[in-house]
Amino acid sequence: MAIATINPATGENLKTFAPLGNEEIEASLALAQAAFTQYRKTSFAQRGVWLKAAADILERDKLNFGKLMTLEMGKTLKSAIAETEKCALVCRFYADNGADFLADVPATTDGSKSFIRYQPLGIILAVMPWNFPFWQVFRFAAPALMAGNVGILKHASNVPQCALAIAEIFKEAGLPEGVFQTLLVGADKVKDIVSDVRVKAATLTGSEAAGISLASIAGSQIKKTVLELGGSDPFIVTESADLEAAVATGVIARMINNGQSCVAAKRFIVVDAIADEFERRFVEKFQSLKIGDPMDETTDIGPLATPAILQDLDQLVQSSISQGAKVLIGGQPLSDRPGNFYPPTILTDFPPGTSTETEEFFGPVALLFRVKDIEEAIAKANNIPFGLGASAWTNNEAEAERFIDELEAGAVFINGLVKSDPRLPFGGIKRSGYGRELGIQGIHEFVNIKTVWVK
Repeated sequence: MAIATINPATGENLKTFAPLGNEEIEASLALAQAAFTQYRKTSFAQRGVWLKAAADILERDKLNFGKLMTLEMGKTLKSAIAETEKCALVCRFYADNGADFLADVPATTDGSKSFIRYQPLGIILAVMPWNFPFWQVFRFAAPALMAGNVGILKHASNVPQCALAIAEIFKEAGLPEGVFQTLLVGADKVKDIVSDVRVKAATLTGSEAAGISLASIAGSQIKKTVLELGGSDPFIVTESADLEAAVATGVIARMINNGQSCVAAKRFIVVDAIADEFERRFVEKFQSLKIGDPMDETTDIGPLATPAILQDLDQLVQSSISQGAKVLIGGQPLSDRPGNFYPPTILTDFPPGTSTETEEFFGPVALLFRVKDIEEAIAKANNIPFGLGASAWTNNEAEAERFIDELEAGAVFINGLVKSDPRLPFGGIKRSGYGRELGIQGIHEFVNIKTVWVK
């Protein structure tokens, strides 16, 4: 795959980059290793200063960074600006809390002194996706750098300018040379980088296939990995729910990032008693969404990131229809304009055994299911190979407790939008991956948890 900026709203190839060769990759790894030997000795206070400086740069230039994201992958400018602000937030969160998260933890044993010490591992490789081109990187980088590790970024090939901009942010913030580097390389170079003895661990956010590949390589080298993969999150609405709030939030939850989010709500599971009214309001909201230029502040839905993503999404939709699913709105790519535009789409009435209802629809397509009660809702929600997030809407405390306890997911949100938050661990189970980012758990993923016993 070419490393290039191709405007998804127009299809225009704006800039192409030559991938790094083996000698350049070797030089970067050598630089990273040398940087780690010194960077690991810096204080938490100094690392916090650098992270806060990065946050200042993000906030200062959020419009320019937002435009860059929109240009390369098509998210609306307003959402891209918000993404930049969230990156500043995670930098400040770990700058303020990292020292406490990594402080020695005393333990009572038969020794005169026992404690746990958290120490950095070294070079961490981050293989990151295009859909949140700044946020996915910063939610890895902020805790990893605060812990004293150094980072190597292999970003998605369709967001090279975002990848380079992130490295420049850390450079301008004052981080020592080599502590964070972007490598413009194709996927074919990942195996050699992971296998290099100087690389101690890797993290990947992306597709299931990419996660399997990285984990297999790292496993053969006995190296730690964290994977955040796909999802087909349920959005359950019960009879006791605030229907107006559920519908409004459901539309946002499905359309965030033009529908291209692993943690977006994708399967809407509604009890029969309110299903007709939910469907009517849901369709109305979808009809009111504005599709168009993502740079326009009034646009709700921009283009999908690449023609291949558009094609994959439409194949799933057409396969669902051919198996008997009903289209309530949308259902075909928009051919009246250039770019990778797909309209807000709702599919329902899936016949039993429809193969696509357990697939991940990565775009503005909602699957609507009717169930008779909470028992069937939970069963339907869990009958999926994924387990990233889940949202459930109820004003019944007993129902809420059942959802919290029984939904198979890395996160359960009651009466709210599933989202990542620096203060909370984020990640999935089943084929949605393993390990956690964010929170105190996230900063502990890439450290040596060292037991110390003194007599």
